[in-house]
Amino acid sequence: MSDFSPAAPAPTVTRLEPDDIPAEVVDQLRAGAVVAPADVAVIDLVGPGSGAVTCFQGLLTNDIEKPGDGAFVYGALLTPKGMIVVDGWAARLGSRVRFTVPSEGRERTLAILQRSVPPRLARVTDRTAESGDSVLRVAGDHAVAVLGAAGIPTPLGPNRVLETTIGDTAPVELARTGDQAPFVFQITSTADHRDAIVQRLVAAGAHRAGPAALELTRILAGWPRLSSEVDEKTIPQEVRFDEIAGVSYTKGCYTGQETVSRLHFRGHANRQLRGLQFEMDHPAAPASGWSAVTHEERDVGRVTSIAWLPDGGGSLLGQWIGLAVVRREVPIGAVVRAAGREARLVALPFAVPSVRPA
Repeated sequence: MSDFSPAAPAPTVTRLEPDDIPAEVVDQLRAGAVVAPADVAVIDLVGPGSGAVTCFQGLLTNDIEKPGDGAFVYGALLTPKGMIVVDGWAARLGSRVRFTVPSEGRERTLAILQRSVPPRLARVTDRTAESGDSVLRVAGDHAVAVLGAAGIPTPLGPNRVLETTIGDTAPVELARTGDQAPFVFQITSTADHRDAIVQRLVAAGAHRAGPAALELTRILAGWPRLSSEVDEKTIPQEVRFDEIAGVSYTKGCYTGQETVSRLHFRGHANRQLRGLQFEMDHPAAPASGWSAVTHEERDVGRVTSIAWLPDGGGSLLGQWIGLAVVRREVPIGAVVRAAGREARLVALPFAVPSVRPA
């Protein structure tokens, strides 16, 4: 495979202002569940026999073969030099692999699959464009209880996917992530069924929210975003792929594996994704349009995401937080200058207090 793919957009800082996230959303994430539409594209790879699975196994950083039918894993497609082109969630059901990617990564994903997958082995279908598929994600500490109250069958364990029905809908795909992911469930259906599914979840206790709520959960989980944390030169280990189980070191060959494996077994990434906890003494927001991170008057990285975390109780709430890719030698706990304000580097994920049943 060549390095060709649609040009990557210049990296931008994802920014959530105070008006973007109501305090009740944070309360529901800690003591309930939120349901929100995801800004993603859905791409299917379908082939006779095991053609689709075999082809995708040779592209994805994670293992889609070993977990078997019903697997749901996170991973990325790389350049031959090991740099991330697009990341997403891969669901395996029968002879089909469904890859859910950020909307901005849709064209890049299609370009790779259409160039790399022989038509005799599998067919590539853009479900978002051709069938209008829509994706909802459910996040929050009580997401499992809410889906149970809604009478929705769910996978029995993490990182699994199944086809089911919700009320009078046509079959939908319902996937469950692992503990570290920024959301708990992903529900893929045709767009005309989305409102009915949301209403059913809200009736069972979920809070209806917008895409910004999912951005907040992503930042809190320390999860990378394409075109923010991930630019055209990012390798998986720089953005926590080891910690979030986004890469397998035991599967067979895949595009870009040599660089990723060599770094894992013989070296280390020079940059790492860290959390930013802005100092409470600075009431002003981190500056817009300024992403530099400096430590002891030296440029050590860039701010990638910033969010205002509303006050809902707890030591972390009611302040600005963020993500930054910084030089590995800058330690956790160091005070840096980020986007024009003082901030402390903290480990990921952020330690937001949860509220669980007694």
